[in-house]
Amino acid sequence: MTVETDEGDATVATTIEETERDTSGDEVSDTEEALIEEGEIAGDYLEQLLDVLDFDGDIDLDVEGDRAVVSIDGGRDLSKLVGRRGEVLDALQELTRLAVQQATGVRSRLMLDVAGWRAKRRAELSSLGTETARRVLDSGKPEALSPMTPFERKIVHDAVAAVDGVTSESEGVEPNRHVVVLPG
Repeated sequence: MTVETDEGDATVATTIEETERDTSGDEVSDTEEALIEEGEIAGDYLEQLLDVLDFDGDIDLDVEGDRAVVSIDGGRDLSKLVGRRGEVLDALQELTRLAVQQATGVRSRLMLDVAGWRAKRRAELSSLGTETARRVLDSGKPEALSPMTPFERKIVHDAVAAVDGVTSESEGVEPNRHVVVLPG
């Protein structure tokens, strides 16, 4: 589905991967429908925000697993919606989740990405987790990483878990909570 603003500058595209069907094979599952609705509400909210800011961007909606995923790409100045270390993106994601919750009455787990920043960060953190795990495996000494958000820590924990012989745990209190990789 593609929808353009009156000015023709923002596009909302919905992509639904192979979805679970009910027994009749004609309907998308209730969960899938709810996630699609979340994405559409979020897309409308973000489209209005882009219009207010006079930013261009394409808004893509998708469903991955058990969450709606919304991406904004293609416009100039989108780095302003990310911030230096993703702080603006995190705040914008939370505001978008609140807009969805206000409309549906249900807490949203929606994931927002702008200009591919979150996807790039995920790849960086996965590499960091794997490299750190290998260093700990070789040295036999624990290694603490710098503070991270819960999203970032989960990616590192997943990468460490894929390396046999090491484990990881989170230590500290927000905003200084960090991952420690330990010999296993």
